[in-house]
Amino acid sequence: MPDLKNIENYKYSLEKIFPEAEDFLPLLGTDYVEYYVGNAKQAAHFYKTALGFQSLAYAGLETGLKDRTSYVVVQDKIRLVFTTPMPGGESKELYDHIQKHGDGVKVIALWVEDARKSWEETTKRGAKSYFEPRVEKDEDGEVVRSGIHTYGDTVHVFVERKNYMGTFLPKFEKWESHYKPTSCGLKYIDHMVGNVDWGQMNVWAKFYNEVMGFANLITFDDKDISTEYTALMSKVMTNGNGRIKFPINEPAEGKKKSQIEEYIDFYGGAGCQHIAVATDDIVFTVSEMKKRGVEFLYVPGTYYDTVGDRVGEIAEDMKLLKKHGIMVDRDDEGYLLQIFTKPLTDRPTLFFEIIQRKGAQSFGKGNFKALFESIEAEQARRGTL
Repeated sequence: MPDLKNIENYKYSLEKIFPEAEDFLPLLGTDYVEYYVGNAKQAAHFYKTALGFQSLAYAGLETGLKDRTSYVVVQDKIRLVFTTPMPGGESKELYDHIQKHGDGVKVIALWVEDARKSWEETTKRGAKSYFEPRVEKDEDGEVVRSGIHTYGDTVHVFVERKNYMGTFLPKFEKWESHYKPTSCGLKYIDHMVGNVDWGQMNVWAKFYNEVMGFANLITFDDKDISTEYTALMSKVMTNGNGRIKFPINEPAEGKKKSQIEEYIDFYGGAGCQHIAVATDDIVFTVSEMKKRGVEFLYVPGTYYDTVGDRVGEIAEDMKLLKKHGIMVDRDDEGYLLQIFTKPLTDRPTLFFEIIQRKGAQSFGKGNFKALFESIEAEQARRGTL
């Protein structure tokens, strides 16, 4: 995320990008994403090794935490926290979450100027409180945090850190490590996708609109996102400055079980399906991640027979894109390049999208059919289609 010492440089303009959104919070960006996992040390090592993250901070018994251990990794503006419960204390919520969902995203933390006001504004509009505003202090200053519930067991935590100069949060210490793999070129979180159950997309789109002031950026129905066998629907919700985008997916009727249904079955309900991370050089990023063992969805070679006619001239070498399975799409603003990993957990749930935007502000509608056929092929191998 941006340099927190220069918060004034990142206050969004009063001239909103999306005028129908009401930025009564407002949101300055994604602060961190926290996973609840079975083994935080090993999860952090995987993300360092395979995706090019670096050690940032640690919290546990040595820092005064008795019920959990957390490792924080960072790559440019992306911060991921991996948290594991310890016996006793107040760790039941963590154990229950892992038992039900496996390793998965619990907290999508949002960087705000005023965590008290953010909690007040959202709860008075109908949000269920996760925890009331609280001040956390150490020798580096203070952080104010508050939280609300969203779909499934996922929560949003509002983080106000304008009076904090520490590495991450109070009760965390700097994590020094001699193991420092190089970056894979990931820059920031472009969007995060939530999967919800049948008939729930509009419920949660309304939540983000009425409770958090988001606008509906774009809607995809089952005609847009379908194959011979499966379909889904999606609404992309965005805050006023466009820094936070949350597509909300739900299943749609099809001949076979959709990826959304598979996710909900294995995750045990609604949750964060994937994190889309931006890069300035997708060929480099994907090449590096492949070297480090990350597996990506296979895109049929025939996709590239016609993609040039559809998207027109691009700067990248189409042969290289085909070699790596990187897809291309164009909208009125430009084009984008994207690719999707296979699930990063044992359960077929959470995965990453790698995206490079060359002006395009859309989400790759022209790639949906090829992408979903690739996902269906994986579902068929798992016996869950």
